[in-house]
Amino acid sequence: MKFDGSSGPRRPLPLVEVQGISVHFGGVVALDDVSFDVAPGQVCGLIGPNGAGKTTLFNCLSRLYAPHTGEIRFAGKPLGDLPQHHMAGLGIGRTFQNLALFRSLSVRQNILVGTTCRQRAGFLAHALRLPAVAREESQQARQVDELIELLQLGDIQHSPVSALPFGTQKRVELARALAASPRLLLLDEPACGLNHHEVDQLGTLIRDLRQRFSLTVLLVEHHMGLVMALSDKLVALNFGRKITEGTPAEVRRDPELIRAYLGEPA
Repeated sequence: MKFDGSSGPRRPLPLVEVQGISVHFGGVVALDDVSFDVAPGQVCGLIGPNGAGKTTLFNCLSRLYAPHTGEIRFAGKPLGDLPQHHMAGLGIGRTFQNLALFRSLSVRQNILVGTTCRQRAGFLAHALRLPAVAREESQQARQVDELIELLQLGDIQHSPVSALPFGTQKRVELARALAASPRLLLLDEPACGLNHHEVDQLGTLIRDLRQRFSLTVLLVEHHMGLVMALSDKLVALNFGRKITEGTPAEVRRDPELIRAYLGEPA
């Protein structure tokens, strides 16, 4: 570890810096001056009641929304001037609360889509079928094989995703996000629609994926048992405003968070 003679050991720079983000939809304030950091390798849970602004913040990180004020930085670089389609190549992967799969494609084809942001061979190289294209396609196929095995999708890899149970489709979407080799994984309600056994399996899977792929994870989740068990840090929102942040033990005792979920005592 490097040391600064005047200030002691240097802390690693945050991977994600959310600085004063505000988003308005007409007269509705979806986010109001929200700021927090996520360190490399951290699992950060984003919690709050329905309508708190969690998915809006995810959409800002994905560049689906542009904040009215504030800035988001990823690995020290501002995201504000980058187009949406550069996010995956930059190292930001995402799943959605409502599945966003290509329903007529097979499991394998959907996962393969996630590798396209890493392609280096251009249109001409593909048209001429140059050797670089074959090497790239072979590498992508091996990566997809690894993810199919890891997420236990081998028996259904050639099935159309529309024919699969909801919980299985969730795993396919997760595999597709991982196929882009992200540094930051945004998980939007990954436990939504899962039974208790599937939620337990999901928790184990996220821990394994974090370690295997050296991931930083930002997690939006209403299943409090899961988010409390997984997260190193929690950020709580209510009506678009950050009300508290800290470790799960600290946040669960915060009076304002308790009021946000349970209301004022009668």
